[in-house]
Amino acid sequence: MAVTTLDQNTALIVIDLQNGIVALPTAHPTGEVVQKSRVLLDAFRARRLPVVLVNVAGVAPGRNEQPRHSGEFPAGWTDLVPELNQQPQDHLVTKRTWGAFTGTDLQQYLKGRGVTQVVIVGVATSIGVESTARQASELGLNVTFGVDAMTDLNADAHHNSITRIFPRLGETGTTQEIVALLEQTRA
Repeated sequence: MAVTTLDQNTALIVIDLQNGIVALPTAHPTGEVVQKSRVLLDAFRARRLPVVLVNVAGVAPGRNEQPRHSGEFPAGWTDLVPELNQQPQDHLVTKRTWGAFTGTDLQQYLKGRGVTQVVIVGVATSIGVESTARQASELGLNVTFGVDAMTDLNADAHHNSITRIFPRLGETGTTQEIVALLEQTRA
Protein backbone atom coordinates (compact mmCIF):
# COMPACT_ATOMS: atom_id res chain seq x y z
CA MET A 1 0.00 0.00 0.00
CA ALA A 2 1.32 3.43 -0.86
CA VAL A 3 1.98 5.75 2.05
CA THR A 4 -1.31 7.26 3.23
CA THR A 5 -0.66 8.89 6.59
CA LEU A 6 1.91 9.58 9.27
CA ASP A 7 1.15 9.43 12.97
CA GLN A 8 1.59 12.60 15.03
CA ASN A 9 4.66 11.09 16.68
CA THR A 10 6.65 9.44 13.92
CA ALA A 11 10.41 8.84 14.13
CA LEU A 12 12.91 8.62 11.29
CA ILE A 13 15.40 5.73 11.41
CA VAL A 14 18.41 6.00 9.09
CA ILE A 15 20.23 2.68 8.68
CA ASP A 16 24.01 2.31 8.17
CA LEU A 17 24.82 5.43 6.18
CA GLN A 18 28.40 5.23 7.36
CA ASN A 19 31.73 5.54 5.59
CA GLY A 20 32.41 1.80 5.24
CA ILE A 21 28.95 0.91 3.95
CA VAL A 22 28.41 3.76 1.48
CA ALA A 23 31.78 2.90 -0.10
CA LEU A 24 30.55 -0.58 -1.07
CA PRO A 25 29.22 -1.30 -4.57
CA THR A 26 25.42 -0.98 -4.49
CA ALA A 27 22.48 -1.34 -6.85
CA HIS A 28 21.82 2.42 -6.79
CA PRO A 29 24.26 5.27 -6.14
CA THR A 30 24.66 5.79 -2.40
CA GLY A 31 25.13 9.52 -2.96
CA GLU A 32 21.47 9.75 -3.98
CA VAL A 33 20.42 7.67 -0.98
CA VAL A 34 22.34 9.98 1.34
CA GLN A 35 20.86 13.08 -0.34
CA LYS A 36 17.27 11.80 -0.03
CA SER A 37 17.94 10.76 3.56
CA ARG A 38 19.20 14.26 4.31
CA VAL A 39 15.96 15.74 2.96
CA LEU A 40 14.02 13.54 5.37
CA LEU A 41 16.41 14.32 8.22
CA ASP A 42 15.95 18.05 7.69
CA ALA A 43 12.15 17.66 7.56
CA PHE A 44 11.98 15.57 10.75
CA ARG A 45 14.40 17.84 12.61
CA ALA A 46 12.48 20.97 11.57
CA ARG A 47 9.36 19.45 13.15
CA ARG A 48 11.27 18.31 16.26
CA LEU A 49 10.40 14.69 15.56
CA PRO A 50 12.75 11.93 16.77
CA VAL A 51 15.68 11.07 14.53
CA VAL A 52 17.64 7.85 14.99
CA LEU A 53 20.97 7.38 13.23
CA VAL A 54 22.14 3.77 13.12
CA ASN A 55 25.58 2.43 12.35
CA VAL A 56 26.87 -1.13 12.39
CA ALA A 57 30.06 -2.11 14.20
CA GLY A 58 29.96 -5.89 14.26
CA VAL A 59 28.22 -9.06 13.17
CA ALA A 60 25.91 -11.45 14.95
CA PRO A 61 27.52 -14.62 16.24
CA GLY A 62 26.76 -17.94 14.64
CA ARG A 63 27.73 -19.92 11.59
CA ASN A 64 26.74 -19.07 8.06
CA GLU A 65 27.99 -19.86 4.58
CA GLN A 66 29.22 -16.37 3.77
CA PRO A 67 32.73 -15.07 4.46
CA ARG A 68 32.76 -13.31 7.84
CA HIS A 69 34.37 -10.05 8.78
CA SER A 70 37.32 -10.49 11.13
CA GLY A 71 35.89 -8.02 13.66
CA GLU A 72 38.33 -5.16 13.10
CA PHE A 73 37.21 -2.31 10.87
CA PRO A 74 39.50 0.26 9.27
CA ALA A 75 39.66 3.67 10.96
CA GLY A 76 36.52 5.68 10.18
CA TRP A 77 34.60 2.70 8.75
CA THR A 78 31.76 3.00 11.30
CA ASP A 79 31.61 6.82 11.23
CA LEU A 80 28.37 8.24 9.90
CA VAL A 81 28.77 10.13 6.63
CA PRO A 82 29.11 13.87 7.31
CA GLU A 83 26.24 14.71 4.94
CA LEU A 84 23.81 13.45 7.59
CA ASN A 85 24.79 16.48 9.67
CA GLN A 86 24.40 14.63 12.97
CA GLN A 87 22.81 16.85 15.61
CA PRO A 88 23.06 16.64 19.43
CA GLN A 89 19.36 15.71 19.70
CA ASP A 90 19.73 12.79 17.25
CA HIS A 91 19.79 9.39 18.89
CA LEU A 92 22.73 7.20 17.83
CA VAL A 93 22.32 3.43 17.82
CA THR A 94 25.31 1.18 17.20
CA LYS A 95 24.18 -2.31 16.24
CA ARG A 96 26.06 -5.56 15.98
CA THR A 97 23.35 -7.52 14.19
CA TRP A 98 21.24 -6.84 11.12
CA GLY A 99 18.34 -5.27 13.00
CA ALA A 100 18.65 -2.04 14.97
CA PHE A 101 16.49 -3.23 17.90
CA THR A 102 18.47 -6.32 18.93
CA GLY A 103 20.86 -5.60 21.79
CA THR A 104 20.32 -1.82 21.68
CA ASP A 105 18.20 0.76 23.49
CA LEU A 106 16.15 1.63 20.39
CA GLN A 107 12.85 0.20 21.62
CA GLN A 108 13.14 2.03 24.96
CA TYR A 109 14.12 5.28 23.23
CA LEU A 110 11.11 5.20 20.91
CA LYS A 111 8.71 4.11 23.64
CA GLY A 112 9.96 6.87 25.94
CA ARG A 113 9.05 9.43 23.28
CA GLY A 114 5.63 7.96 22.57
CA VAL A 115 6.57 7.01 19.01
CA THR A 116 3.88 4.97 17.23
CA GLN A 117 5.32 4.98 13.71
CA VAL A 118 8.75 4.82 12.10
CA VAL A 119 9.99 5.84 8.68
CA ILE A 120 12.99 3.72 7.71
CA VAL A 121 15.66 4.44 5.08
CA GLY A 122 19.26 3.44 4.42
CA VAL A 123 21.48 0.55 3.35
CA ALA A 124 21.07 -2.34 2.80
CA THR A 125 17.42 -2.69 1.85
CA SER A 126 17.24 -6.46 2.32
CA ILE A 127 19.46 -6.58 5.40
CA GLY A 128 19.54 -3.68 7.89
CA VAL A 129 16.43 -1.90 6.63
CA GLU A 130 14.28 -5.02 6.32
CA SER A 131 15.46 -6.55 9.60
CA THR A 132 14.80 -3.33 11.51
CA ALA A 133 11.38 -3.02 9.87
CA ARG A 134 10.42 -6.58 10.75
CA GLN A 135 11.39 -5.93 14.36
CA ALA A 136 9.49 -2.60 14.45
CA SER A 137 6.39 -4.28 13.04
CA GLU A 138 6.62 -7.10 15.59
CA LEU A 139 6.80 -4.47 18.34
CA GLY A 140 3.53 -2.94 17.13
CA LEU A 141 4.91 0.16 15.40
CA ASN A 142 3.46 1.42 12.14
CA VAL A 143 6.19 1.22 9.50
CA THR A 144 6.77 3.39 6.43
CA PHE A 145 9.61 2.97 3.96
CA GLY A 146 11.28 5.79 2.02
CA VAL A 147 12.00 3.61 -0.99
CA ASP A 148 14.01 6.19 -2.94
CA ALA A 149 16.27 6.69 0.09
CA MET A 150 17.56 3.13 0.24
CA THR A 151 19.61 0.69 -1.77
CA ASP A 152 21.14 -2.75 -1.49
CA LEU A 153 24.30 -4.55 -2.46
CA ASN A 154 22.14 -6.69 -4.76
CA ALA A 155 19.53 -5.27 -7.15
CA ASP A 156 17.35 -8.41 -7.01
CA ALA A 157 17.33 -8.41 -3.20
CA HIS A 158 16.41 -4.69 -3.21
CA HIS A 159 13.55 -5.29 -5.63
CA ASN A 160 12.27 -8.27 -3.63
CA SER A 161 12.20 -6.30 -0.39
CA ILE A 162 10.44 -3.29 -1.91
CA THR A 163 7.87 -5.19 -3.96
CA ARG A 164 7.19 -8.32 -1.89
CA ILE A 165 8.22 -7.79 1.73
CA PHE A 166 7.69 -4.11 2.55
CA PRO A 167 4.04 -3.94 1.44
CA ARG A 168 3.34 -6.71 3.98
CA LEU A 169 5.12 -4.81 6.78
CA GLY A 170 3.85 -1.29 6.18
CA GLU A 171 3.50 1.42 3.59
CA THR A 172 5.99 2.59 0.97
CA GLY A 173 6.54 6.04 -0.44
CA THR A 174 9.07 8.44 -1.87
CA THR A 175 10.91 11.09 0.04
CA GLN A 176 8.70 13.73 -1.55
CA GLU A 177 5.50 11.89 -0.54
CA ILE A 178 6.70 11.46 3.04
CA VAL A 179 7.70 15.13 3.36
CA ALA A 180 4.31 16.17 1.97
CA LEU A 181 2.56 14.03 4.59
CA LEU A 182 4.76 15.50 7.32
CA GLU A 183 3.66 18.97 6.22
CA GLN A 184 -0.02 17.93 6.37
CA THR A 185 0.30 16.11 9.67
CA ARG A 186 2.33 18.76 11.45
CA ALA A 187 0.58 21.84 9.98
